[in-house]
Amino acid sequence: MREAYQEQMAALNRVLGEMVDEVGAAMAQATEALLEGDLELAEQVISDHDGVADKSGEAEDLAFQLLALQAPVAGDLRSIVSGFQLVAEIDRMGALALHVAKVARRRHPAKVLPEEVTGYFAEMGRLAVELAHNSRRVLENQNYRDALALMGDDDAMDDLHRHLFTVMMDREWSHGVAAAVDVTLLGRYYERFADHAVLIARRVVFQATGKTPEQLLEAS
Repeated sequence: MREAYQEQMAALNRVLGEMVDEVGAAMAQATEALLEGDLELAEQVISDHDGVADKSGEAEDLAFQLLALQAPVAGDLRSIVSGFQLVAEIDRMGALALHVAKVARRRHPAKVLPEEVTGYFAEMGRLAVELAHNSRRVLENQNYRDALALMGDDDAMDDLHRHLFTVMMDREWSHGVAAAVDVTLLGRYYERFADHAVLIARRVVFQATGKTPEQLLEAS
């Protein structure tokens, strides 16, 4: 019975890891579409989004099977409930990549980003993909120390997001309100993508230890 539970839990974490890979790839493509004004690539991200939804359904089915067949209690139940929450976090990351692609499509054939902020978004895209990669790693290894380290990895994204506002508030900004709205929304999409990666790390910490990161830090 215990062996069957472990195998099913490993299968659930594997599907969650595949989901994170897919949303990371989607954000990479969406960022390229945004930077290059590539309509075909933006359309690809939008059409591929159904694959993430399919994976979500697969992960939820696995979690329901664990609840129904294994009658989990204590730590096992905690892991399964966290699994449902992880599905929701990854879904939201996929939706944010989709939003970026839709902005790129809406403004085609024009590029969305003024030259002053292109470098910011190139770096935000790189950080988003890196966070997705690190999220998969902690999902697979269930190492709470790696998860705690990931929780600090979004600081650079937060810094870039703050700097965007500095650029837009500068009196030299000459691109109008529409461009400022686009940049504001896009910056928020990337920041939230990073926030969800951090929430994945928090849930892995709880899965692995039964404690919140704050409780672990207080005990250390």
